[in-house]
Amino acid sequence: MLVILGFAMILTFMVLIMTKRLTPMVALIIVPTVFGLFAGAGLGLGDMVIEAIGGLAPTAALLMFAIMYFGIMIDVGLFDPLVRFIVRALGNDPAKIVLGTALLAGAVSLDGDGSTTFIVTTAAMLPIYLRLGMNPVVLTCVAGLANGTLNIVPWGGPTVRAASALGVSPTEIFVPMLPSLAAGLVVVFAFAWMLGLAERKRLAGVDLLGDSAVGIAAPASGTGPTDHPLTGGMSTTFSTPSSGRLATLVRPDDTAMADTMLDPQRETLRPRLIWVNLVLTVAVMVLLVIDLVPLPFVFMAGTAVALLVNFPKLSQQSKEIVAHAPSIVGVVSMVLAAGVLIGVLNGTGMVTAMADWIVDIIPNELGPFLAVITGVLSIPMTFFMSNDAFYFGILPVLAESASAFGIEPVEMARASITGQPVHLQSPLVPAILLLVSLASVNLGDHHKKVLWRAAVVSVVMLVVGVLVGTIPFG
Repeated sequence: MLVILGFAMILTFMVLIMTKRLTPMVALIIVPTVFGLFAGAGLGLGDMVIEAIGGLAPTAALLMFAIMYFGIMIDVGLFDPLVRFIVRALGNDPAKIVLGTALLAGAVSLDGDGSTTFIVTTAAMLPIYLRLGMNPVVLTCVAGLANGTLNIVPWGGPTVRAASALGVSPTEIFVPMLPSLAAGLVVVFAFAWMLGLAERKRLAGVDLLGDSAVGIAAPASGTGPTDHPLTGGMSTTFSTPSSGRLATLVRPDDTAMADTMLDPQRETLRPRLIWVNLVLTVAVMVLLVIDLVPLPFVFMAGTAVALLVNFPKLSQQSKEIVAHAPSIVGVVSMVLAAGVLIGVLNGTGMVTAMADWIVDIIPNELGPFLAVITGVLSIPMTFFMSNDAFYFGILPVLAESASAFGIEPVEMARASITGQPVHLQSPLVPAILLLVSLASVNLGDHHKKVLWRAAVVSVVMLVVGVLVGTIPFG
């Protein structure tokens, strides 16, 4: 019964958000509550949820102050030179911009932290997407694919968990998987290029910026907000000084990472403090990497210093905090709401029941193929449950069974990490909630575009692992 309820709960949640019947936050609360009551949680449901929320509180704090910090840095103009450089390098060709998004997300992903990757990628690329009228869902799709594929680096969470659970070295797992990683990245960049070509085709004939390169030029003669034909969001039409033609500045739902639109006349610009803000940001990023103090406190302190330096007056600080409230409320509410889903899955025993059922239904004659089976199972199972539940709950059982057929634990570990491109898209992963919130993208829309592509990347990584002999097959 718990197995049926567990899978039914996840399926119901996915259907509701992908069909846009409910917002992710509402679905994360209502669906698990109903299924938890059916599972017999009764009055204990509240304790399960509060316990899960307690575990998520540091993540919520991290995301809240990270959004505020980088939002402030955008407002004061720290990223304007970076965007100008990217635009000069890529031009206003959507195909090149999407490919550049994949390259940027992949490069930043090497630090092993999804939240940092999505903050930097969104801060740099979202204003460009909006200026050209490109679909922000393409940004979240490409960034999610690149980060998910590189999530198998040995200093990342999944590889470390697999190594710890099976008592092997992370390096033994990762190095033989380099051909699989390379193949996965090739597929990611191929998807990025195809998505970019589709955006180029969609925007063909729409003169967004005339013949001039995308710049950060002062707009003139605004004609007021209108409903944009490409995105359905709000837009404002301006005439560009260089061409005299009309340029459409797309404004989707307000988001703290996009609302300034790199307007060179915005009152929050602090050009004289750019080096101070750069040093502060570098210091924050160094502290993130060396993990000297808890990450939430790093961004708390960084945000306080950034506000004090750039907005010394109380009224300015209050205005800046309020300006970023929409993005903060969106992501933090989803993270805390995810505590209901996690609490019900763990507290009712659904996760354990689902894991045991999966192991039990595998016939003995498939034993020699357990490594490949584990790779295939990692695709949906790491989406439906946390990495901790999969790597510490399911993988050791599968590895123990596989040892009877001569399959080494390290080989099982390699197979188990191939599902990470799909795992990173799960609503149980706070970083993906941060990404869609920063880009003001509906989680269901993101899933429609990214899930099947992520599954293809995972399958390619698994197949290449088999072909090069790092993952045994029979």
